[in-house]
Amino acid sequence: MGDITSDILALSFDSLSSPSIQVKLPDQTYGSHPLGWGIAWYPNDDQAAIVKKDPVARGTNVQMENLADWNTFRSTVFFCKAKGAAKGYTHHETQPFSRSFAGQEWLFMHNGDLDKERLKQLHLDKSRFLEPLGKTDSELAFCYLLGKIMETEARKLSDVSGEMLLHWFEQLDALGSADMCISDGLSLACFYGTKSTRKLYYSRIQPNDQMSKFESESMHLEINDPRDTYRTAFIITSSPFDAGSWLAMQPGQLIIARRGTIVWNSQPNTSQLALSLPTPANKPNEQASGSFKSVQAEQAQYYHQSTVNLRSITQTQDGRPLAYRIFDISHITEYSYSEPIEHSTHTFRLVPVEDPIQEVVNASFIISVVGEEIAYEDVFGNQSMHYSINTPYTKLSIQSRSRVKVYATPPDDFSLLQRRSSIPLVWMPWQRQMMTSYLLPPELPETQLRELTEYAMSFVERNDYQLLETLKDINISIYRDYKYMPASTSLITTPFEVYAERQGVCQDFANLFICLARLLSIPARYRMGYIYTGVNYENKIQSEASHAWVEIYIPYVGWRGFDPTNGCMVAQDHVRVACGRNYIDATPTSGTIFKGGGTETLTVDVKIKEVVG
Repeated sequence: MGDITSDILALSFDSLSSPSIQVKLPDQTYGSHPLGWGIAWYPNDDQAAIVKKDPVARGTNVQMENLADWNTFRSTVFFCKAKGAAKGYTHHETQPFSRSFAGQEWLFMHNGDLDKERLKQLHLDKSRFLEPLGKTDSELAFCYLLGKIMETEARKLSDVSGEMLLHWFEQLDALGSADMCISDGLSLACFYGTKSTRKLYYSRIQPNDQMSKFESESMHLEINDPRDTYRTAFIITSSPFDAGSWLAMQPGQLIIARRGTIVWNSQPNTSQLALSLPTPANKPNEQASGSFKSVQAEQAQYYHQSTVNLRSITQTQDGRPLAYRIFDISHITEYSYSEPIEHSTHTFRLVPVEDPIQEVVNASFIISVVGEEIAYEDVFGNQSMHYSINTPYTKLSIQSRSRVKVYATPPDDFSLLQRRSSIPLVWMPWQRQMMTSYLLPPELPETQLRELTEYAMSFVERNDYQLLETLKDINISIYRDYKYMPASTSLITTPFEVYAERQGVCQDFANLFICLARLLSIPARYRMGYIYTGVNYENKIQSEASHAWVEIYIPYVGWRGFDPTNGCMVAQDHVRVACGRNYIDATPTSGTIFKGGGTETLTVDVKIKEVVG
């Protein structure tokens, strides 16, 4: 009898999904050798998993086809193994394996063979809490990994650094072929051994890929449930499917995925953008933690005593210089009309912000048609101008020119306990009242808001409810997963439409980010300004118009800018002009025509140049 190799399939979705999985067992049998299969998932993301196995299946098995009809067959993590049993195996020996640990069930799959005697020497569990039920080397390896996690006092995979987890897998890899997947219901870790006889492949399937059916030699996969139209899936398989773009894992590679996205990769592909998630912090009883706190306390005290104005800080704590940059900005807007306009009123917001980190050296306006002007500060703090024209005109030109200094600032210190916020944020009643305008999501159908809430929560769960890491994840994910497509949207495009189409421009990406943040009760506002695109961004956006991004209010920090169009935090390349609840509050030019006009033609020309020296 020849070798019977197993096939494994692991899925991680960004939100609850119900894929259809069918295992192709051959009609012929291998003598008395059974061709078993097993599948496991976390119903509705419960902490307890459901595992269904058949260690003695023969021929094509139709029972798998009925799983998609179960009400409980809805999860973000799925494990499936085909042809994974051997003669004499029972349910105890058939994979995937499950085991309760740290208040939740864990799942494990293994393709290969390990030296069981050497593994027994490696796994010395005197407590007997982690003894295998069956007789396989695979389950013993599962118990070994859980034992190592228990030694570190971790309760979930995200509590363990990728480097540490890789080291444990490498110890198992030294004992034989070790293709392994492990999950705690949130994270999925997959290791490809150096002695493997088969390949492992991975891919990330997004809604705009427009692929729902996948076929391989051993499995048929469909992601076609109507509820899952906008799901993103990360897939690892031993048999690549016929649809999609698949990358082969490299020997010794470990990939950790969470909610449909790779969060750690020991051998990242240079053509892909990897998320940078925090390494688990030292435990309070470790010596390094105490010394770190004392240093931070001294530094915090130093800045409290010395800082009067942020512009006076000329270097970071480690001695790096903080210099300002100067930009010359020209913003010219021209309107042309087929018929004379007899009366119109306008609002202009074109003067950059003046505050401790941005200085307006000079600013000027030239308006081609005489009118009555009123300069004022609006309720959002924007320098605005109301302009009323009673003289007939067919052309109107607004020329704004300014020179701005943007100062560098020291990085925010998020080691302070009060700044390490987690979701949900707790607001005092008066704080919530002050932030109401920035907490209300746009008025959309309830079904759309529910879908967007699930999407927002996928970022929260992927980042262990940490506020800052969730925000960074949303920012970089929009940059990576959404296509910048000029003229693909309009001013009335909704955040849900952007989410569904996965494309838009800076305004659309800002609106989507704001909607997701507010659904999580995180204050968010729309910011209009300019971006200097001379910097070599990986996704270089050469904008000949004003730019838009998001500002988030972070407790004990303040408003901080996130630019999802470029996947970066707002820094010295951005010049801030106006802010508000949405585009309407911060638009640079707007107006109302009361009489006349006909057909309108609009041209906008924006140029920003850095002044050196």
